[in-house]
Amino acid sequence: MFVFWLIQLISKAIYLYTVLLVIYALLSWFPGGYQSSFGRFLAKICEPYLGLFDHLNLSFGPVSFNIAFAIIVLQLASQALILILNRIVFMF
Repeated sequence: MFVFWLIQLISKAIYLYTVLLVIYALLSWFPGGYQSSFGRFLAKICEPYLGLFDHLNLSFGPVSFNIAFAIIVLQLASQALILILNRIVFMF
């Protein structure tokens, strides 16, 4: 059925984006990580979403938890979307 395929596609896309966000966060540990071609590629993909959380200022000392919070929000939103799609399928 199309909806089950859609749920699987959404799930895999969210997982891939979460992995990219984690890699983007880990690049901060390497000097010049963001200036590499891979770092610039990840910045183009990740920064528009992460920019939504910049105003929260979830920093404790030099450590920022904005990316962790963004990942949690992404996972919760994906689970809610999958739940809604499942409910729509089983209504019919």
